[in-house]
Amino acid sequence: MNIHPRPNPIIAALYMLRDIDVDVVVIHGPSGCGFMASRMIEDAGIRVVTTAMDDNDLIFGASEKLENVLKEAEIRFSPKTIAVIGTCSSMIIGEDMRASVERADVKCRVIAVDCHGCMGDNTAGAIKAVEASAEAGIIPHSEAERQKHLLSMATRMEKERGMASVTYLPPSNGPTKMGVARRMIGCLSGGGRLAVVQISKKELAYRFSDVFLALDEARGKLGGETKFIANLDPGRGLPRVRRYASDILSELDENNISVDVVGGLDEYAVIGEDIREKVLSFDPDLLVIIGIPHAYPELGGDQILITDQPRQLSNYLSKGYDAVGEISSHSMVMNVRRIVPTETGDTIREILRDIN
Repeated sequence: MNIHPRPNPIIAALYMLRDIDVDVVVIHGPSGCGFMASRMIEDAGIRVVTTAMDDNDLIFGASEKLENVLKEAEIRFSPKTIAVIGTCSSMIIGEDMRASVERADVKCRVIAVDCHGCMGDNTAGAIKAVEASAEAGIIPHSEAERQKHLLSMATRMEKERGMASVTYLPPSNGPTKMGVARRMIGCLSGGGRLAVVQISKKELAYRFSDVFLALDEARGKLGGETKFIANLDPGRGLPRVRRYASDILSELDENNISVDVVGGLDEYAVIGEDIREKVLSFDPDLLVIIGIPHAYPELGGDQILITDQPRQLSNYLSKGYDAVGEISSHSMVMNVRRIVPTETGDTIREILRDIN
């Protein structure tokens, strides 16, 4: 049992619908439900509105409100696709969202996602979103089944090795980046072999890829040998996720940085062994794992781990790992198309400027 806060199925559904590229999301619940996530999703170009359910709606229902919001959304935004997400409030009182959608009679395609915050794992909401999208013909059923498998494996990984494996984790900002930056620079300056593995989740790759840029600059100045490995396959995943990978690979190519690509940005939970094989074949003196380090099969105190999650960082530090956090990364990558600098990368660059 976890008593620290865990991700919410409603928000997981919201993010999944963003990756499916719907135009508008209607949250059928109170105006404050999912407020912070909705703001970030709007930064990514998806319009998010709410039916703003109140006390009376919990007694008498809010089907008419949903119908009116659907009509208003169609007039205001001229969308091709609208998704309606259920919440604790609407699901507990048994709102029939599909019936409201039919009565609203809007001309665009509408997806109804029956989910709420008490479903258990956050991935349950994402699964509901892909199932509804496949049923509506927006994504192929084969892709929906693929997504369901990946989400199931991600849940399993978190329960076995991630934040869901521990009863309580306090959030941590962790140490400064100076120590890990000096270790990486020291490896290269001594003529060592440095392997840098990125196992990122979707848009977070825009930030973590900055470490590749910084360490390639370090290798050019100091010597040594680097091997960059990342789950950046642009041919895998939902439309928006493929764009993330294409954007990042193009920018790395502009900087003449070669990356061994293993899997897509939604496959972080299933590619660990394949990445490990590439690392072993390189036989590095130092291994750096960025993004979701516990997706890598063998973690040890001699590696460097870089994550964005303050509670996951706390988990790594409690095990004695050399770990740092790029905290608040998620808010920095919601509407970008270029790599975003990291504190780790900037610390490496700062040290390099002081080296003659």
